[in-house]
Amino acid sequence: MTDSHKSLFPAYLALGVGVLSLGFAAIFVRWANAPGPVTSFYRLAIAVVLLAWPFYRRVKARGNLPWSGLQIAVLGGLFFAGDLAFWATGVILSGATNPTLLLNTAPLWVGLGALILFRERLNTTFWAGLLLAMAGALVILGLDSLRALSLGVGTLFGLLAGIFHAGYFLTTQRGRETLDALTYFWLAAVSSTFGLLVVSLALRQPLTGYSTFTYLNFLALGLVPQVFGHLSINYALGHLPASIVAPTLLGQPVVTAILAGPLLGEGFSLWQVVGGISVLAGVYIVHRSRLKK
Repeated sequence: MTDSHKSLFPAYLALGVGVLSLGFAAIFVRWANAPGPVTSFYRLAIAVVLLAWPFYRRVKARGNLPWSGLQIAVLGGLFFAGDLAFWATGVILSGATNPTLLLNTAPLWVGLGALILFRERLNTTFWAGLLLAMAGALVILGLDSLRALSLGVGTLFGLLAGIFHAGYFLTTQRGRETLDALTYFWLAAVSSTFGLLVVSLALRQPLTGYSTFTYLNFLALGLVPQVFGHLSINYALGHLPASIVAPTLLGQPVVTAILAGPLLGEGFSLWQVVGGISVLAGVYIVHRSRLKK
């Protein structure tokens, strides 16, 4: 292993922890069985509370926050609020796996954003891998649309979540230039929490009155995918470009699919498996193209 690879090993390790942690998110959302924006609100609010003291100590030690970084963190939080609201609603409507798979079409939108906003050069192999991944995602979307309207809408919400997810990745890559992982994560989470609270109140979705089991799943969402998962990803984004991090996170639906069988009783058709393999093959091609570069 070369010195450059050794220096990036913690970032890749954090990325692996993030993928594994996020794979549990859809399971907790299904078990909670609450409106998507409400579930997402508690997920973010719990993370904000848990990390408030470490955030305070970090800011106190480093001094005032840069205004530009603060603005980007707020914008990233709003993107993330839209991402979670659409995705959680899609999971309730369509099950755990397919909206999670469509959420991870984010690399396509990240690639477009990196090309337009950051002037990154993305080679032909990169785009070929993304097109292959997108083809698999479209197979899944088409199958759900044929099965039931609610399933199709839920999967479509997963696709919309992917667009917001890409916005979060791109703003995070820029925000991490001036803010450390914990600071950016906490500020973005506060922004997301307020955004989701406004959405929940506007839609008149109840914030209280749920069962103990539901609240326990809210807590699990705040701890596992949000604190461990996204904090790990934010660390990785400080050392790796978004065009590598985002495609790697396509491993998340694999973890979710493995868990959804025994925990949720969700089965898969042959074409769903084919679509999933297509997505994973696209991820590998994209990842290799960026490593070679």
